[in-house]
Amino acid sequence: MEILKPAMAGTLESSDAQVMVEPGEDGIELTLESSVMNQYGRQIKATVLETLERLGVENARVAVVDKGALDCTIKARVECAVFRSCGKSSADIPWGGAVR
Repeated sequence: MEILKPAMAGTLESSDAQVMVEPGEDGIELTLESSVMNQYGRQIKATVLETLERLGVENARVAVVDKGALDCTIKARVECAVFRSCGKSSADIPWGGAVR
């Protein structure tokens, strides 16, 4: 899947994450801020990268601001931001099939 335009999903509320994606070059460039970075930073990074891989995103700049979100929330925010950036309508989204 190709990132066509900047897009965002999520909020900065407690237990949520805000994910911003935009077109990039030469792979995935990930920026991560988290209120629980010391405890879960590696897991959050792995979740984001795994979700992008399953969606087929190869080149993108991704910024995540995490406020203690669960893995399922992070996956949902990444998926939503990517679909928004590709111009997918709700009718074209393979809900439940792209991210496991």
